[in-house]
Amino acid sequence: MRDLLKIFKALADETRLRILYLLMEREACVLEIKQAMRISQTRASRNLGILHDAGLLKARREGPLVFYSLDAKSIKKNCSGLDAMVKQAFEMDQTAMLHRERLKRPAARATSSSK
Repeated sequence: MRDLLKIFKALADETRLRILYLLMEREACVLEIKQAMRISQTRASRNLGILHDAGLLKARREGPLVFYSLDAKSIKKNCSGLDAMVKQAFEMDQTAMLHRERLKRPAARATSSSK
């Protein structure tokens, strides 16, 4: 029951739902989420942490960056159909489409590899 409550609490925020929608496009690091959504790094990190803690995301480290992706196995086990609901909710949302277009620009990865 506690896991389900964590998931519902994590999904009870528009920013986190928008982040899930972005991550349906591809994995991304905090900097890419920040850039795509034009939110602060703190806000992006906090919301990614909440989604990760709820078991909806996987994280992998690449140098100093942490890349997040959907944890399809966990989503299927705990809330089957979530991806379809999120896609349907945002498929005609102009802001969500703009965020996804911005995510396609690999700015954060290019900057991190040049250091």
